Amino acid sequence: MKTTYSITGAQANLPTLVRESTGGLITITKHDEPVAYVVSRERMEAIIETLEILGNPKAMKALEDARQGKTRYYPLEVIDED
Repeated sequence: MKTTYSITGAQANLPTLVRESTGGLITITKHDEPVAYVVSRERMEAIIETLEILGNPKAMKALEDARQGKTRYYPLEVIDED
């Protein structure tokens, strides 16, 4: 499927663009310059989740600790199922 459309082309093909945009990104241009994007629901949810993690100081600290090898990992068997 094509990934770049002019505004006119996007208007004419909007139902098809929305239906076929699963997981991808479609660029809409005006005079060959990007002006908008059609993003699939799955990709938008992933973007939102990433932004939520980036905006959470505790999550960012945990990621940094993991990168620096400061995090201890345990097998699931050690979890007490009370």
